[in-house]
Amino acid sequence: MAKGSGSGQGKELAATTSANVYRKILLSYTYVGIWIFLSFTVIIFNKYILDRKMYNWPYPISLTMIHMAFCSTLAFLLVRVLKVVEPVVGMSRGFYLSSVLPIGALYSLSLWFSNSAYIYLSVSFIQMLKALMPVAVYSTSVLLKKEFFKSQTMANMVGISLGVAIAAYGEAKFNSWGVMLQLGAVAFEAMRLVLIQILLTSKGVSLNPITSLYYVAPCCFAFLSIPWLLVEYPLLRETSSFKLDYLVFGTNSACAFALNLAVFLLVGKTSALTMNVAGVVKDWLLIAFSWSVILDRVTSLNLLGYGIAFIGVCFYNHAKLQALKNKEAQKKEQADEEAGLLADQKLERLEEDRKNDSQA
Repeated sequence: MAKGSGSGQGKELAATTSANVYRKILLSYTYVGIWIFLSFTVIIFNKYILDRKMYNWPYPISLTMIHMAFCSTLAFLLVRVLKVVEPVVGMSRGFYLSSVLPIGALYSLSLWFSNSAYIYLSVSFIQMLKALMPVAVYSTSVLLKKEFFKSQTMANMVGISLGVAIAAYGEAKFNSWGVMLQLGAVAFEAMRLVLIQILLTSKGVSLNPITSLYYVAPCCFAFLSIPWLLVEYPLLRETSSFKLDYLVFGTNSACAFALNLAVFLLVGKTSALTMNVAGVVKDWLLIAFSWSVILDRVTSLNLLGYGIAFIGVCFYNHAKLQALKNKEAQKKEQADEEAGLLADQKLERLEEDRKNDSQA
């Protein structure tokens, strides 16, 4: 009877463990699905608003400022009023000006340039150009001495760049100004990501997407107001485009904010690497949507080039995963060694105590 009850309990425990594992896997896929859907929606929505052949409201700075104002307001409510997220401890004015402000400036430039590119380029081609992000991040990290130069990694970066170059060569509606804007957006975003590591992470400051918006979105709005006054305000005044469709722009801003919440969930419940892999899936979905629904032309040379870049990005993500695993293994080995030394020291002390007791 005892054996029967023991085996029954074992089966129940195994079934519970299996159910928990499946539940975690299901939740992870749910978070990935939500992030892909919202990221996909924001990109297509922004394209719809800015494209002259669609909604025809080609004011990327204004659109970005609307997003920043909306996100600043909601982030303030979540942090200060509802207290869903705690503000960062020790965020002094000096630290904000020296560390957060430069990141905000780069973020505003990245958003401005990337949204501007939707006026001139197809969604599919923009996703292909975004494959250069690992190249920009690695190159910036090496220049700022955040990472060491490795010939194997650089060869991988050259392969990605070559793939993107082939895709650009095969682009049916190539626009040099649009390409320059998107490449500028990639460069500014890469600098922002590296500066986050240098100015914040290395100093022990961690910002989740909500606190990031709370601190960064207001200064982004302030930075963008300068080019807005010089570039878009005169055009908006001439064309009387100040009258906004609150349903369109409210929904668009809500999607942009929800995307930040989805990032918080995805990275918090899985990992940043999972988001990178999910991003690759999202890019292919966007290319397919751009070709089949928006009817953007995607050439065979486009697909060949992006396929080469895609393989390079996958190899880069795999190399990062292996490096993380090796780092964790080293930490575990070091912890085991320290635990072993402590155990040996404890045994030695016990033996000494026994000897002292026997002598007494």
